[in-house]
Amino acid sequence: MKLGKILDKLPMQWLTLGVIVIGTFMAILDSSIVNIAIPKMMSVFNVGTDKIEWVLTAYMLTMGIVIPLTGVLSDQFGLKKMYIFSLTVFTIGSLLCGLSWDLSTMIISRVIQAIGGGMIMPISMMLVYKIIPREKIGLAMGFWGIAAMAAPAIGPTLGGYLIEFMDWKLIFNVNIPFGIIGVVLSILLLDEFKGKGVLKLDIGGALSSTICLFTFLLALNKGNAEGWMSIYIISLFITSFFSFIAFLWFELTHEEPLLDLKILKNFPFSLSLLIGSVTTIMLYGGIFMMPIYLQNLKNLSPLQAGILMFPSSLATALFMPISGKLFDKYGARGLVLAGLAILTFTTIELSYLSLDTSFSSIVWILVIRGAGLGLAMITIQTYGMSKVPKNQISNASALSSTIRQVSGALGIAVLTSIMSHQQTIHIFNLANNLNSNSPIFAKFIAETIQVGINHGINAISAKMIWAQVAYGAIMKQAAISSITDTFWVTIFMGLIGIALAFFITKKEIIND
Repeated sequence: MKLGKILDKLPMQWLTLGVIVIGTFMAILDSSIVNIAIPKMMSVFNVGTDKIEWVLTAYMLTMGIVIPLTGVLSDQFGLKKMYIFSLTVFTIGSLLCGLSWDLSTMIISRVIQAIGGGMIMPISMMLVYKIIPREKIGLAMGFWGIAAMAAPAIGPTLGGYLIEFMDWKLIFNVNIPFGIIGVVLSILLLDEFKGKGVLKLDIGGALSSTICLFTFLLALNKGNAEGWMSIYIISLFITSFFSFIAFLWFELTHEEPLLDLKILKNFPFSLSLLIGSVTTIMLYGGIFMMPIYLQNLKNLSPLQAGILMFPSSLATALFMPISGKLFDKYGARGLVLAGLAILTFTTIELSYLSLDTSFSSIVWILVIRGAGLGLAMITIQTYGMSKVPKNQISNASALSSTIRQVSGALGIAVLTSIMSHQQTIHIFNLANNLNSNSPIFAKFIAETIQVGINHGINAISAKMIWAQVAYGAIMKQAAISSITDTFWVTIFMGLIGIALAFFITKKEIIND
């Protein structure tokens, strides 16, 4: 059936889907658009990297804490009320971020913003599954996925433009009119799906999950700076572990648990979480490392780097609704296998990046990679959720969003640690290979110094200039080698994902 015919049959449902997409896009866009403004905020607030990172960390930690609470709050108060509440809080937080006058007010504003942003995504997923008929859920999730997955790639480009040509505060203020429109349309168009009423709040589960996620994500965020074997980081991991054990006990014994972990007995859903986690790590690996390569090693500005990465986001956005339509017709296995194979192959290509790699080659690799993301990510998420009974959608959505948040944070932390470690090794090896006793190398040094002397520079200054040039070359080569080494970790993750995808059932059976 053509898309136009679908829209003719379900005009209100698809208009409502558009309202949901607005909130989802705003929340996820803001989690990536801020990254490009960090250097600007360091200058404006006159702080170093050790303090400015809390602008990002506060948002990430708050989202990780809020997401598990979303399901029970939606059951308590209803999806429509919670969606309007979350969108309103996010908009107010965006306004406060734009008005912030120092680092402390910015961090507080980001926490408020994340309270709303953390709830928007799982609630919007619940609404999609409540509003759209199951036989059209693949196409609907494909359009929802445009906001959920393409926003992180669009963020750096849009942020770079706003910072370079307008006002950096617009990265927050741009949310305000869209937030107001989204709230008004939600009030007018969304149907209320009533909650279960007064519930016995799982306070133990809420507290233990909050402590577990906070200490775990904080340890991941601070591990490189503090040292992974430091008492501080080890204490955080120990606290997180025992909090997790307590969380499991509360969830398995409470009459109305915060998250019904029994849903993990659903093999297709659990499988989708595993494959989704692998794919998320591969996504964030590219989003994290490519800007470093383009800006620090290829000497592009933030805007130039964002523009170069933009076509890949368009490819992801294009293939998400296509994959959704194909899912409805053919199922998930072939799409996920194809998407992960493309992701893995293109990541292998990225592992051969050098300082001389052409921009056209980079663009094409990223575009094909974006197409693979579009095929795999939304398909595996839709596959898992389509196997969940309707009465468990709320818990499944909250659990899925939480695991995606944690796997993304875990991926960035681990990849950062590996990249830093490998860079240190490469610097040491390259420096040791500078053997001045080699006749060829000694001749090169002598010729370089002579060029400086011929330009009126004395021998001592010429040697210092050569040393600076050599040091810069070593640092650049070590950086590119460490990045390509790190890509091999994501390649390994892709191979794991491909192996897991063979367990996806060929014939899709949707549970009601």
